[in-house]
Amino acid sequence: MLKIRVLVVDDSMFMRKLLSDLINKDPILQVVGIAKNGLEAIDLTKKLKPDVITMDIEMPEMDGISALGEIMKHFPTPTLMVSSLTDKGAYETIRALQLGAVDFIQKPSGAISVDMFRVREELVAKIKTAAKAPISTFNQPIRHINEKIKKETRSIVPKTTFDQIFAIGTSTGGPKALETVITALPADFLDPILVVQHMPPKFTHFLAKRLNDISNVKVTEAENNEIIQGGTVYIAPGDFHMEVRQTINGYRVALNKQPHRNGHRPSVDVLYDSVAKLKKLKRHYIIMTGMGNDGAQGMLKGKQEGAASTIAESEATCVVYGMPKSAIQLGCVDHVVPLHRISSKMVELSKRQNKRQ
Repeated sequence: MLKIRVLVVDDSMFMRKLLSDLINKDPILQVVGIAKNGLEAIDLTKKLKPDVITMDIEMPEMDGISALGEIMKHFPTPTLMVSSLTDKGAYETIRALQLGAVDFIQKPSGAISVDMFRVREELVAKIKTAAKAPISTFNQPIRHINEKIKKETRSIVPKTTFDQIFAIGTSTGGPKALETVITALPADFLDPILVVQHMPPKFTHFLAKRLNDISNVKVTEAENNEIIQGGTVYIAPGDFHMEVRQTINGYRVALNKQPHRNGHRPSVDVLYDSVAKLKKLKRHYIIMTGMGNDGAQGMLKGKQEGAASTIAESEATCVVYGMPKSAIQLGCVDHVVPLHRISSKMVELSKRQNKRQ
């Protein structure tokens, strides 16, 4: 059996040894090289051609973000970021994911910690998932919005009255996929968009902040009981399920800490199930890259309850095809669309439905 060859990159000798030991204990994983900074990571990636890289973020000489950018540009390799729990660590992790990193793991309590043993199972699982990700998805350029244009065009006042709603679910590979979709939406997109991205607390805050900075539409981390407005993207906060509730004052976000569903909180199925109840709205469901099957049953229920449309990202552009594949296998998907065409499909559906009113 061919082993998955891993390059470990970390400026801490202790962490390099700890990560290497955790990885080598798995019978199908093998550490083939170690690097203490980004420059060494680039050099060893070129020489060793590893299947997967684990990349620390804060390192001397060249940090992990800079190294990741060079690696994705010249020899794209599935990369798993090793992130600290600090605000800076969370923000930089979001940047890395949008540059093409497959996923990340958290250092449980700082840069040097024996607590890393607690995440061995997650580390091994994510390395194996990353090794299967298609190389073609890593170095696709993302369209960034010019800041001046963005500020000039984001002049439409969000409205609390709307006739349709979009719900998006995604997981592994999702931050980059969301950036591709959301930054391509025009400032006059009229409908609200609710997003579940499988991600821990703090990270969702920085994901929303970064997307808001580079998008024509407003993007925010959802708050409990806030009134939903058209032309706004709401991202479920980590460790909270997000639902939509209809009230006498409009539609509101409802957050809760009910048990995990499909192993996740937030769960795509929880969001989809709540949207299915909004019979006065035209409801659109979108499922994108991610491991597992969260969202598939919710999309099926949405379809049965009269969804205006259901969309799944095509296999060709998914980092991990699990979630879209599960929905497609249930026969509840109307449109299978490559990532770069999802935003245009959303605009088409939104305008088509609005014209009918």
